Amino acid sequence: MPSTKSTSTGNYNGFTAEERAAMKEHAREEKKAAARRGASRAEKEAAAEQDVLAKIAEMGDADRVLAERVHAIVRATAPQLAPKLWYGMPAYARDGRVVCHFQSAEKFKSRYATLGFSDQAALDDGAMWPAAYALTQLTEEVEARITALVAQAAG
Repeated sequence: MPSTKSTSTGNYNGFTAEERAAMKEHAREEKKAAARRGASRAEKEAAAEQDVLAKIAEMGDADRVLAERVHAIVRATAPQLAPKLWYGMPAYARDGRVVCHFQSAEKFKSRYATLGFSDQAALDDGAMWPAAYALTQLTEEVEARITALVAQAAG
């Protein structure tokens, strides 16, 4: 995602340091995936889930608590979605294509974490609908909403 930040003259000034780091992380993820090409499907899925859990464990306390719970909800609600890393973020894919992902607040120096959905998610609702949700805490109501969104997104 290129930055929309500009200089005082209105010129595009490229990717932010966080965006460049995410792209480098994506390249490392692709290299790891290529190295696993000879492994069985079960071995690949187990390794990908371990990568996601390790990434969640690296997060700061607030983001980690949210990410652990989102991971548990997605795995329970849509076990057909495979965990994987996507630009260094925990993501969940169908047939290799990301359906939803968790973005920590810390990663892009944001004030809140985000649960995002791709165009692969079955969330279409008229001419306009949300594709990402800000997360600051997980209440029972928020968890129920995430569960419903994930179920709908997974189709």
